[in-house]
Amino acid sequence: MESLFTPPVIYGLTGLALFVIGFAGLVGRDHPLHKIMAANIMAGGVFLFLVTIGYGDGSFIDPVPHAMVLTGIVVSVSCTGLALALTRRIMENVASDESLELTGEEDS
Repeated sequence: MESLFTPPVIYGLTGLALFVIGFAGLVGRDHPLHKIMAANIMAGGVFLFLVTIGYGDGSFIDPVPHAMVLTGIVVSVSCTGLALALTRRIMENVASDESLELTGEEDS
């Protein structure tokens, strides 16, 4: 009797679970760094699911989803770097604006 939980099914379910966990973090957290990390977890789930789809039944492995995942990883890393840089810049501006409000100084 064949088991229902073959490796492709386990990988697909793991990808789905990662996506759901990342989505919950994206919706449930307020801090920008938490949102960036949650988006990365979601992307990891999508990548794992795409690799699982590309694996198929094991007799023929489709290279297109694997190429899409490699491209997605590169795009994900660059978008994460951009998001972190923008978050840092926003946090610095917010902190400087709050310090001006606390001291009573205003820009002319």
